[in-house]
Amino acid sequence: MSVPLPTSAPMDFVTPEVPRSVLQLRKIAHQFGSKIVLRNVSLDVFSGETLVILGDSGCGKTTLLNISAGRMEPTSGEVLIDQKSLASQSVRERRIIYLDQESLLFDHLNVFENVAFSLRLAHRPRDEVNRRVGEILRSVELEDHAQHSSWQLSGGQRQRTAFARAILANPKVLLLDEPFCSLDGRSRASMQELYIKLRADFQMTSVFVTHDVKEALRVGSRFAMMRDGMLKTYPSRQAFMEDESTGVSDEIRFWRETSE
Repeated sequence: MSVPLPTSAPMDFVTPEVPRSVLQLRKIAHQFGSKIVLRNVSLDVFSGETLVILGDSGCGKTTLLNISAGRMEPTSGEVLIDQKSLASQSVRERRIIYLDQESLLFDHLNVFENVAFSLRLAHRPRDEVNRRVGEILRSVELEDHAQHSSWQLSGGQRQRTAFARAILANPKVLLLDEPFCSLDGRSRASMQELYIKLRADFQMTSVFVTHDVKEALRVGSRFAMMRDGMLKTYPSRQAFMEDESTGVSDEIRFWRETSE
């Protein structure tokens, strides 16, 4: 008697889902005059991850983000979104949002309308706008500030407003250039916690640039180090922490010594 073949593979043999590359950088080089800023940088940023790029001031981190956002043309190389050249896509098609320490809110709009901006632009129904803006304002703990003008907000509140606006724009990639560096210590820690929560809630794909080791370890899911325009990525958090050049071991040693 013949035995029927199984119609599906046993659970033990299901192939794990391969992470999808959202942003691709291919052999990016850039220079200002005779000064070489980026040297043949290639990188994939995968769906749902926060790739943290650590590095000292002037090492090329911001230039890399500007090129990734399409705000600057590389001297050579190519940027792609979902394997499609950035140069062939309109700004709306790219769906890349760049945030830095300046929240760049619209001063003539209150918090609600700042956050609602992308939905208004897309002509979404009023009920949907009210619902979605209300939900995100609760998520960032700004529901009581909805009618406040941007100049009435603290630095941390302005950054929360900018984050809420960015999330509702539904970007494919969020590029963060030291977004919390201008905040005081308590506000910075609070924004890091909020970022981690929002990343999980909204499955954000981000590139997060910082020169702060503690911040990198706190918010990152994957890590890279930039030095002199060259980018080194790490296969794991442990590999990143064990590399003496990242400064992680020095940071840990310092905090252990000061806590004794």
